[in-house]
Amino acid sequence: MPNSKARFIILKIVIAVMFAAVIWKLFDLQVLKGEQYYEIANDRMTTNIVEKAPRGEILDRYGTTLVSNKVGYSVVMQKTDVKDEEFNDIIKKLVDIFYSTQCEYYDDLPISFAPYQFKFEDENEDGSVEDEREAWFKNNSHLGKGIEENMSADQIMQAYKEIYKVSDVYSEDEQRRIVGIRYAAEASGLSQTTLFTVADDISVDAVTQIKERQDEFKGIAVINDYIRQYDAPGLATHILGRTGKINAEEYEANKDLGYGYNDIIGKQGIEKWGEQYLRGIDGTTGTTKEVNGKEITVMNDAEPVPGDYIVLTLDSDLQKVAEKSLADTIQNIRASSGVKAKDGADCDAGSVAVIDVKTGDLLAGASYPTYDMSRFNEDYETLINNDAKPMWNRLVSGLYSPGSTFKPLTAIAALETGNLNVNEIIEDEGIYKFYADYQPTCWIWGEYKLTHGKQNVSAALENSCNYFFYEVGRRMGIDKLDEYAKKFGLGEKTGIELDEEVAGHMASPEYKKEVVASATDREWFGGDTLQAAIGQSYSLFTPIQLANYAATIANGGTRYKVNLIKSVRSSVDGGVVKEFNPEVVEKVDMDDEVINAVKQGMKRVVDEGSASEIFANYGIAVGGKTGTAQVGNGSNNAVFIAFAPFDDPQIAVSVVLEHGVRGTNAAQVAKDIFDKYFDLDSADTTAEPTTATDVQGGLLR
Repeated sequence: MPNSKARFIILKIVIAVMFAAVIWKLFDLQVLKGEQYYEIANDRMTTNIVEKAPRGEILDRYGTTLVSNKVGYSVVMQKTDVKDEEFNDIIKKLVDIFYSTQCEYYDDLPISFAPYQFKFEDENEDGSVEDEREAWFKNNSHLGKGIEENMSADQIMQAYKEIYKVSDVYSEDEQRRIVGIRYAAEASGLSQTTLFTVADDISVDAVTQIKERQDEFKGIAVINDYIRQYDAPGLATHILGRTGKINAEEYEANKDLGYGYNDIIGKQGIEKWGEQYLRGIDGTTGTTKEVNGKEITVMNDAEPVPGDYIVLTLDSDLQKVAEKSLADTIQNIRASSGVKAKDGADCDAGSVAVIDVKTGDLLAGASYPTYDMSRFNEDYETLINNDAKPMWNRLVSGLYSPGSTFKPLTAIAALETGNLNVNEIIEDEGIYKFYADYQPTCWIWGEYKLTHGKQNVSAALENSCNYFFYEVGRRMGIDKLDEYAKKFGLGEKTGIELDEEVAGHMASPEYKKEVVASATDREWFGGDTLQAAIGQSYSLFTPIQLANYAATIANGGTRYKVNLIKSVRSSVDGGVVKEFNPEVVEKVDMDDEVINAVKQGMKRVVDEGSASEIFANYGIAVGGKTGTAQVGNGSNNAVFIAFAPFDDPQIAVSVVLEHGVRGTNAAQVAKDIFDKYFDLDSADTTAEPTTATDVQGGLLR
């Protein structure tokens, strides 16, 4: 009996232990590791295949397609149960195919091939990569992989080789390629449910090789995808912008909007500004797999919804003329330069803007040098190493001294503030002697020891008489000059739908204190006002600002927000999603007598003055102003603003040529644009411009 009781107690203990073990296992499976096993079970049973939505198209004002989509092939990777060594071998074979077929693939590791060096990109375009470097180390040093901020590029490469178990059996280049893809895949959240896009827009040859050897590529698949297509390659590149794979910073900012690690996002230009409209809604197809591998489709699939399309204010035909004339003129200046110093041999860049005077619409906007977005990946290294910075949008980001093109503003400000009368005569004495310690000269005195004699405001604009504008600038003072510059949008953003736009700045005592280091030199002197009055000193404006300033003069004082978008429309039914109408920013109250006197002076510049050699016997009347700005040791910058027709202005133009020698050279680009817009018979636009020393620019102190 005692033995039976003992056995019963032992049996109860055994059962209790077994029960406790079962309870513990259930707790482990459902609580401690529940999420992990749920994911594994779910991955085994269910897969959601994302069907990418096509991105919205971008059209010009007349419906000409500038950016669309084409169906291409992408290579995607799914996490499988293969070991590191096998995974590395799969990647090596895949990259071999990419190289043999000249296909690009994603590699986000900011380290070059051997000898290893960091190669961070200046993504925020602030002129430095230090913030990108700091952010990268911050994002990677906390992952428990031995990555520390003081490590060299070589040390980090060695660390990743160990992390990913990359064998020395591969060559050094092959090791770097394997590490690069594995790093990019991991950074993109590769898992059994999250696919990583290894490459997109691959060739048919690459597709064929991968599919023929599919058994060698476990976890690799080729899918149909939408690829951005540029229907007029190279046209309006800086305005249209580019797309690219979302980076870590962009993902963090947009993940709540449904973006994934592998999504494409607008990086620059309209592609960036219009992201909220252009991006469609991805579709999904759900499938289940039984244990034996049989696939069964799950109902309730979601169809992709294409992104909306954007209609721009650009006239693509006028854009072509603007870009060609800008490029041809710059190349002709270089070709016609000789051995004389500062004769244009260094002319290598510029910008042009064309604005509808009555609406503020940008009809054309060009920045030179430019590039072909359809070849961005292939040409990237060449582009970033080009000293002329072809990826920089000078239209809205380039800052230039306006030179004598600023004089119409000085005239308006002086007349409207009562510091000058329309009929008042000021005699040019060659040397301006009001200040004992600073006595600048008129350009004609400096060149020929001559003067312009007696000048009213219209004649002073025609002759670009520095003496005249020294005097009225001094009378008025810098505060009034700054006030009127702001009214005309100089030193202010135009509001154009491009995130790259900068404000620039008008010369002022406050700004001088910001940029001048010496305490003594930071003081504002009377001579600073004289220089500001002729468009020199510390004033720096963008080409788009100069065009809008010219448009505001042309229409009598209405400054519009510069508009690049006409409308956003639905790709599903063509309905209007958003309409963009003209928006008045400022109404400059000007007496008719004042604006007429200034505009007459600008007409005389074209009819009889510095631009007359370009517009001789022209078919319509034009108002304009040439300008030149000295820039360090190089050739002078050439600047020109204009509007036409004179009696009923429709468009305004600004042209800036870096090291273009003289404003007359820039006028050639404006003429070509007027020829096209007004359908005038044009002379040969490739004729070589003259390169004589400019007599329109003010002299620097």
